[in-house]
Amino acid sequence: MFERFELHSLRSKIDLVFAFALILLITLFTALLKSSYDRSLEEIAMQERANIHYLYLYYLKYGKIDTDYLASQNIRVVDAGGKDLHLKRLIESKGHSKKFDVVHVKLHRYILINNDRFKLILENMNRPRFPLELILAFAGALGLLVVLYIWIVRSIRPLSELKNKIIRFSQGDLNIRCRSERHDEIAEVANAFDRAVETIRDLLRSRQLLLRAIMHELKTPIAKGRLLSEMVDDPKKRRRFHAIFERLNLLIDEFAKVEQITSKNFQPDFHPYKASDIIEGSIDLLMLDEPRRHIHLVIQKDFTLQADFELLTLALKNLIDNAIKYSSDRQVSILIREPSIQISNRSDSPLPAPIEEYFTPFHASDHGLGLGLYIVKSILDIHRMELEYRYEEGMVIFTVISRNSPQLPEKITTGTKKQEALKGR
Repeated sequence: MFERFELHSLRSKIDLVFAFALILLITLFTALLKSSYDRSLEEIAMQERANIHYLYLYYLKYGKIDTDYLASQNIRVVDAGGKDLHLKRLIESKGHSKKFDVVHVKLHRYILINNDRFKLILENMNRPRFPLELILAFAGALGLLVVLYIWIVRSIRPLSELKNKIIRFSQGDLNIRCRSERHDEIAEVANAFDRAVETIRDLLRSRQLLLRAIMHELKTPIAKGRLLSEMVDDPKKRRRFHAIFERLNLLIDEFAKVEQITSKNFQPDFHPYKASDIIEGSIDLLMLDEPRRHIHLVIQKDFTLQADFELLTLALKNLIDNAIKYSSDRQVSILIREPSIQISNRSDSPLPAPIEEYFTPFHASDHGLGLGLYIVKSILDIHRMELEYRYEEGMVIFTVISRNSPQLPEKITTGTKKQEALKGR
């Protein structure tokens, strides 16, 4: 009747109320049943005392036992004068030796009479009255309680279905339907959510269509620019134009990836990689002419982590790019020490706002759109990694901490795999 108990849930509260009601009903029925039984026994005992009083008076008057009267009272004579020794021993074994007493032996009710006039053992075949009305009332109340419970549980069952659909929607499933034909408050909530889902779905599709159209339109001039750059005679300028257009093409691919991440419409592809290879991939994405002039890499203890190579390199690339951009000397230090990757740069002052404000999209920023750390945090959340920030001794320090580092396998994705992942970008 009851599901797994959690006190904070509405279903558990309903279960608790009905459990108390059921316990109260059973307690009340038990008390009334006992009271009815005791009252019936008292009536039998009063009848027995009246019958014995009549027998005594009748014996004084006529000198014999009125067996016909006893039969009319549903009482029979079992023994007269103490002849049934076996029954007498059974009664005496229970410690009864009074002149008048009632003894229960093997579900039989015996009346013991022992006085100067006569000795009798009578069996009262009357039984306590069966409380049919009380049992019918209890059965009716119990049935009504069960029907009410089932009715209320069925009434709130759509809440559980709505919760599951909301969870699916939060995980990126935009094709859910919550419309209900019922006429209660739960149906109103479900229909309102269904309209909201439909509106959000239309907005997301419009945004995706717009972004794809923009990226498609940008790809065309970039491709033309790359073709025109081939006509440049100076090899140095030609390489520089190639790098610029390659960078633009890479940025468009990154925008597409960011759009997928932020819309929750993305399934990461996790594989084991060394942290050093992830960092090398991130540095390659920066497309710096001389990366060693700006980046100082120290590997104290390399480690392996489960990651989507494209995503994690994108996140670390953004951190390294920001560190170079906002450093006072355009230098950045990277320290790999299991289980963390630390990126630090020299700065005259710490971040002007708490780090949590930078995890929101389009936050107030003097440079850019305020999306850098939001993208980094979104990617790290997918990897179940933590990002810590601190400022000490003139250094801004960001630390990426991995909580999913597997045991070092015999073969891990390095070298060629890393290059394949980069080419896929």
